[in-house]
Amino acid sequence: MSATVQKPFDVLRRFARRRTTEERCELCGAAIASDHEHVIEIANRKLLCACHACSILFSGPQSPRYRRIPQTVRRLADFAMTDAQWESLSVPINLAFFFHSTPAGRVVAFYPSPAGATESLLPLESWEELAQSNPVLKTMQPDGEALLVNRCGERHDYFLVPIDKCYELVGLIRLKWTGLSGGTEVWREIARFFAALGEKAIAGGNTHG
Repeated sequence: MSATVQKPFDVLRRFARRRTTEERCELCGAAIASDHEHVIEIANRKLLCACHACSILFSGPQSPRYRRIPQTVRRLADFAMTDAQWESLSVPINLAFFFHSTPAGRVVAFYPSPAGATESLLPLESWEELAQSNPVLKTMQPDGEALLVNRCGERHDYFLVPIDKCYELVGLIRLKWTGLSGGTEVWREIARFFAALGEKAIAGGNTHG
């Protein structure tokens, strides 16, 4: 059981094309650089471009409407997940991200597809088992930070990332996907995305407590 999410990911187009006009903060209208921060509108998971001053206003959990997206990427080198645990999460492909949704009151799972991001029904007991094995998951910022899993190929990568990085990946796949299997270019771009993520990442600490 799944449903493709459309509206919350409209902002992905900004990641997938060259910017040709001056960008502005969507909260106050101030001009911002191409490398700027984002806040998320919690109720509908909508990303908004923000200047530094506006993003600071929503740094804590006190705002019921917006939340600042963190900027740190953490590689979870010692993340513990068996093949059986992955299969129990009921994600149909080997690429997905998981985050705590405040409106839903639980952790939700999405996977990229040519049509956008598709929500997968996540068995809560399976997630709780994974969180017990990896306490670092309990440190994720609700709505703004996600566990990004890449189990495509022989190498398995696990990152805690700002949620806008997940949206960027979804936009890349939508832009580059061709045919039934995606085509050579999209898989090359996915590999580049994770290589760049790895270069930016810091060590995620002891994921096992």
